[in-house]
Amino acid sequence: MAATATYPPPPPYYKLYKDYLQDPKSAPEPPPPIQGTYVLYGANYTTEDVLPSLEDQGVRQLYPKGPNVDFKKELKSLNRELQLHLLELADVLVERPSQYARRVEDISLIFKNIHHLLNSLRPHQARATLIHILELQIQHRKQAVEDIKRRREEAQKLLKEALATLDGY
Repeated sequence: MAATATYPPPPPYYKLYKDYLQDPKSAPEPPPPIQGTYVLYGANYTTEDVLPSLEDQGVRQLYPKGPNVDFKKELKSLNRELQLHLLELADVLVERPSQYARRVEDISLIFKNIHHLLNSLRPHQARATLIHILELQIQHRKQAVEDIKRRREEAQKLLKEALATLDGY
């Protein structure tokens, strides 16, 4: 009956919250956050937000290893290499169509390396975006303060004019 109903009954744990409106402390505390690894839909996940290396993914890395990677230089280099491989693929498809699979694998490897380099830049992008948003908020608040000051001065001017007009009577 519950599986076919248009509006099925609430899950059984709703009873834990039946007295919540009268006594908010009666509801159970939420479970503590998960630390480490956990299983979700049959796949293992971790709470650590780390970009796995290309080697961990079973992919050959085409750019130098280490923390001091010149992203701009390496992305340009990989882009040139990609263009070259695409031209070679076009040539192979015309001249030797049976050999296209290796060229496609090479192109796929280059794309994976480019993708990994770009994903390595995501934390920097997030930081720069946050800085930009905060700077905009500061700018808007400064404008709002200036607007308030300007309107206050206008109001004081109008009050002085009104007092001067009243004193003239």
